[in-house]
Amino acid sequence: MEQLSGIDATFLYLETPNAPMHIGGVSILDPRTPSGGRLGLDDLRRLMAARLHLSRTFRQRLVAVPLGLGRPYWIDDDAFDLAAHVERTRLPEPGGFRELAKLAAWEFAQPLDRARPLWHLLLVEGLERVPGAPPGSVALITRIHHAAIDGISGTEIMNALYDATPEPREVPPPEGAPEEAVPGKLELLRRTGGHVGAAGKALGRTVADTVGGALKGGAAWGLKRIKPPPFPFTAPRTRLNARVGKRRAWWAARLDIERVKEVKRRSGTTVNDVVLAICAGALRRYLLAKDELPAEPLVAMVPISIRTEEERGAMGNQVSAMLVSLATDEADPAARLARIRESALASKLYNQAIGARTLGDYGEVIPFGLAGVAARLYTRMNLAERHRPIFNLVITNVPGPQVPLYCGGARLLAHLGAAPIFDGMGLIMPVFSYAGTLSIAALTCPQMMPDVDVFAGYLEESLAELERA
Repeated sequence: MEQLSGIDATFLYLETPNAPMHIGGVSILDPRTPSGGRLGLDDLRRLMAARLHLSRTFRQRLVAVPLGLGRPYWIDDDAFDLAAHVERTRLPEPGGFRELAKLAAWEFAQPLDRARPLWHLLLVEGLERVPGAPPGSVALITRIHHAAIDGISGTEIMNALYDATPEPREVPPPEGAPEEAVPGKLELLRRTGGHVGAAGKALGRTVADTVGGALKGGAAWGLKRIKPPPFPFTAPRTRLNARVGKRRAWWAARLDIERVKEVKRRSGTTVNDVVLAICAGALRRYLLAKDELPAEPLVAMVPISIRTEEERGAMGNQVSAMLVSLATDEADPAARLARIRESALASKLYNQAIGARTLGDYGEVIPFGLAGVAARLYTRMNLAERHRPIFNLVITNVPGPQVPLYCGGARLLAHLGAAPIFDGMGLIMPVFSYAGTLSIAALTCPQMMPDVDVFAGYLEESLAELERA
């Protein structure tokens, strides 16, 4: 039994009926391998049943502290039912990517049941006309609550599901463990009381660290003559920064990662800088086409992992974040890339000065019940449209394996990501590299971006523009 960290709990109180807080994606699989031939529902359930013990996320559910006086706890689910977590459906004709994207968008809009472990796998058959996937391919649409994992621990769950060869590896059975009784209300309150006292002491220390880090950061920017990174609530307002609805729109583009690396080499930047520039170019094209490009540059929040080797395999989130100017006011793609690199460097300096774990430290000292009430009030009063955006969108880049993977003998052709949006931040772009391909997905609301497929097409055009520059 383990209490959620402050940053894990953040994804619970941010969750509303219009904003489910899960991450996941669409994995496209080709069963035509020597040991495969098919991947059906029974095959997938057998595979999962043998590997549930490889991640605690699969078997643990939440138990709440009475009156919301503290953060919830993870505990083993004694009524776990695998059939409720692994299900099957079929695409309607003609079985193309548009039909798959529409189904995925509907799935990503559905909240997970908090009475169960917070994950779901949907096996999708009928992929007859998906580009790059042979007829008979299948897809897995995954949803896992962000309170349980971040991008890096999500990759570890992916490793539990996939193998490096078509022949599934032998997985040792779980070691016996004593059963854990669900604690009563008094026991939960007793445990929470100790955390409350520690949180009070931590608040002063965290504020002092922030102020000291900000002063160090200011000195660093002055010495290096680097422009400071964007600050929260300074981003321009766009169509993406309003209250989110219940529906979702989702699409993805796949790019050759060698093209991205070549731009990196020729520009003297990093792969992440180039990825941000590709997204920035697509955003600029999209908003120009709508005659809505702000005079000020858009600001992206970019999560960064602070997970140590000792924390690999642990549940929850080990992330910080940096704000980066996307220089969308710059018409020249080479100059735009240079400005993005400068902004990313400044934000990294800021994180080093403040301390990468400070964001998580604040999560530890915020009262859970009060934060949940505040989040619901924020939505009910539509406050997202009454102030400047904290930032315009999120771009999250997770490096994946560069060798082929297999699920039950079926080869993974592509993994296309998804992650949550919320009031005031209506576009998230998960980026995932795998086996020579870089996928960039876009999840949004249809009222904000009704033509998300058009926007995804601009990603390829943005990369070509960078190559020419």
